[in-house]
Amino acid sequence: MSIDFSQVEQLADDLEGVPADRRPEFRKVVKKGALNVKNGMQRDAQNSGHYKHFSRSISFDMTEEFAAEIGPDKERVQGALGNILYFGTSKNAPVLDINGPLHREEPRLADAIADVAEDIL
Repeated sequence: MSIDFSQVEQLADDLEGVPADRRPEFRKVVKKGALNVKNGMQRDAQNSGHYKHFSRSISFDMTEEFAAEIGPDKERVQGALGNILYFGTSKNAPVLDINGPLHREEPRLADAIADVAEDIL
């Protein structure tokens, strides 16, 4: 399974041209979007079955000014189950949709970025 982040990467490239005094506003929007994706992944992963603690392993870190890494932390309880739950195994299909929370957040993130950009113009 492959994940297409080309639009997100293009957005990050576009944000590199933001004037220095406005960059914190855009970073705040990206950080809020990452938090929303993380929260969506946690909601999707809540389960009282065999992986009931997995949702607590999901976190996010801002890795660059306008980029975040979101997903399970293998150092946390049940975090190592992420590969199995999101990608499945040779004998079992995936249980969770890794792209779902990102796709649900995309329109909100685009609107928030447009609002900040509009304020600049």
